Amino acid sequence: MTRAIHPVLLCGGSGTRLWPLSRKSYPKQFVKLTGEESLYQASARRLSGEGFAAPSVVTAADFRFIVIEQLAALDIAAADILIEPSARNTAAAICAAALALDAREPGGLMLVAPSDHVIPDAVRFRSAVQAAAPAAEAGQLVTFGIRPDRAETGYGWLELSQQTTDFAPVPQPLHSFVEKPDREKAEALLAGGMHLWNAGIFLFSTTTVLEAFATHAPEVLEITRKAYEEAVKDLSFTRLAPDPWETLPDISIDYAVMERAPNLTVVPYGGAWSDLGDWQSVWREAGPDGSGTAIYGPATPIDCQDTLLQATSEAQQLVGIGLKDIIAVAMPDAVLVAHKDRAQEVKQAVAALKAKSAPQAETLPRDYRPWGWYESLVIGPRFQVKRIVVNPGAALSLQSHHHRAEHWIVVEGTAKVTVDSDVRLVTENQSVFIPLGSKHRMENPGKLPLTLIEVQTGSYLGEDDIIRYEDVYARGQGARG
Repeated sequence: MTRAIHPVLLCGGSGTRLWPLSRKSYPKQFVKLTGEESLYQASARRLSGEGFAAPSVVTAADFRFIVIEQLAALDIAAADILIEPSARNTAAAICAAALALDAREPGGLMLVAPSDHVIPDAVRFRSAVQAAAPAAEAGQLVTFGIRPDRAETGYGWLELSQQTTDFAPVPQPLHSFVEKPDREKAEALLAGGMHLWNAGIFLFSTTTVLEAFATHAPEVLEITRKAYEEAVKDLSFTRLAPDPWETLPDISIDYAVMERAPNLTVVPYGGAWSDLGDWQSVWREAGPDGSGTAIYGPATPIDCQDTLLQATSEAQQLVGIGLKDIIAVAMPDAVLVAHKDRAQEVKQAVAALKAKSAPQAETLPRDYRPWGWYESLVIGPRFQVKRIVVNPGAALSLQSHHHRAEHWIVVEGTAKVTVDSDVRLVTENQSVFIPLGSKHRMENPGKLPLTLIEVQTGSYLGEDDIIRYEDVYARGQGARG
């Protein structure tokens, strides 16, 4: 009987190719791109249930509360959440997850999966994973290959040792890895019938993968082990030690281990799959209509062909007239218009915006915090108006500001407000004033979200003008902590 499989969800990517919907402050894995759940939630749900243990998550500090909140919405609790001090690619992330799992369950089976892929048939995929488990138990490094349906140049490919016609999930030796090909080579790979797309999903035991690191990437293993052994617990998180972590090479698991190891197995997967790596893949996943047009949100196409129109705000209406092969994405603070064939170049727009210090390059109008979220409605030279939503049972830190006063008006729900020694309940249509320098806190004691309008006035309105005295989320000082 195969032991339970331990999913490891990789949640550190920034998803710049899906700008402006995906940004560094809230990347695509946490966004509801294709349904009522985020890609991360869909991945966690797909890898849960019979045969699967509680997931482990590897993520960045800024996302640590998002991963807990989105899992909690599914009634899933993580076995471990590892915090990377910085992004060091998949080799370091997988090595850290293997060390953590091996400490809990020596030799445990771990299924490593990006958290931003779309795999609609969860039952079929779980069956493929179960079919791969005996090979992983036997000491193989198992990778999953996707049945290709086009000459894709944006993916790496896997060369089979024997041809498959039905793409049944039958393990076989992997012949070789193929780098992202040019168009001519991709068409040859597709026509030859001996290659699959590399999904970047792996199954192996902790013993097998740690031995592979020791053999093929000893520096990665040595440094990651040091970062893990010097890690500190922070609430329910494990913060990997930053000093050794920063010396790790930026290298993928493919380059560090998989392409060097002799014990490689591939399992074909014939179901639908997408990594949603660019806007063209989102257009494809949306299921374009007879004219090739796909829409999300309040968008209206008129005489458009092979076009994606995506609008995110009900306060907007996006209209396309006579468009062909166009990607148009409208958000309240940024709009993208691009030819569909150049969707991979969107990351260049992010770089250009960063070069001119435009906040839209990395930051969404809505800022997510462990207690809820806020968004700026109006910003002036000495004032700012925000909408703030506090989750049921959540509380902001006890804090003060050097440079601004605040006025809170409750519009939905009830707030428990502390201003210095005064503690009171503030209900809908009531308000409270927080003088400059006063220690204050807001809590939501109710069972429904609390919404308020905050008016700030002062000489400096930056988020780093916060002194925290108490915080249930242990965030420390700084804008985000």
